[in-house]
Amino acid sequence: DDDVVKKVFKNFNFPKKDSHKGENGRILIIGGSSLFHSAVLWSAETASYFVDLVHFSSTKENEKIFLNLKTKFRNGIVIKKENLDDYIKEDDVVLVGTGMVRKTISNIKYQISNIFKNYNDLITKVKDEAEYTYFLTKYLIDNYPEKKIVFDAGSIQMMNKDWLLNLKTTPIITPHQKEFENLFKIKIANLSIEKKAKIVKETAKKYKITILLKAIKDIVSDGESIYIIDGGNQGLTKGGTGDVLASLASCFYIKNNCLDSAVFASVLLKKTADELFNNYGYWYNVNIIINQLPKTLKNILI
Repeated sequence: DDDVVKKVFKNFNFPKKDSHKGENGRILIIGGSSLFHSAVLWSAETASYFVDLVHFSSTKENEKIFLNLKTKFRNGIVIKKENLDDYIKEDDVVLVGTGMVRKTISNIKYQISNIFKNYNDLITKVKDEAEYTYFLTKYLIDNYPEKKIVFDAGSIQMMNKDWLLNLKTTPIITPHQKEFENLFKIKIANLSIEKKAKIVKETAKKYKITILLKAIKDIVSDGESIYIIDGGNQGLTKGGTGDVLASLASCFYIKNNCLDSAVFASVLLKKTADELFNNYGYWYNVNIIINQLPKTLKNILI
């Protein structure tokens, strides 16, 4: 219902009329790998519509792919891994994990006691991409607990849930149901939507986080409030929509609170899919979704 959607967005923060370059948001996206190199591009392209500056960092495990990213993405800045610390400090929100690879934690070469306090030491010693996901996630939490961070995909799959308790600023995590189960060791896939919502709310409260659980009906909670978000259609089952969703939540988190940001992201993506259905049915791809997002948001807000 359009009236309900507009009501959801009533507290959305617009760019200020007298704002200058950079004042409407700077986002750092850390993601991608030699295996999943498109995911970070989808996130970055999405962000380029909603913030002033997009920085992203990918692995150099496959140098040809890394160089190709630079030729494909022209709406932001590719930064080198060795300069990552500077951009973590500088940018408003960090999105980490999109398209990053994972492996069984018991196979990690370094012990947790060897967590790297120095980032240059980390990138010098850790060459395996999955281990980089693991240690980078821990590094961010240990060294930037007050930063606004959105954890997606690989970071969710490689982290320890207790790490989240060390954060001083509420993070957003964007798991699908399997990732939620693996991280929190709670089975939810076969439960009713009401029971899932209760568990998501309890988990968000326990770990002091905002959860955006991706499903046919998304569930969003910060431990106090709970939203169940319906809408969208089968076109959203395509790969890449989760990368778009995480990027939207990250962009909105720059100027909005974490709960609203996650809700805005979910509603906007589903509403966009509804609008695309009129022209494409179910047969649209992620690039079409990304291009439609700002038009749909304009229709909601203006």
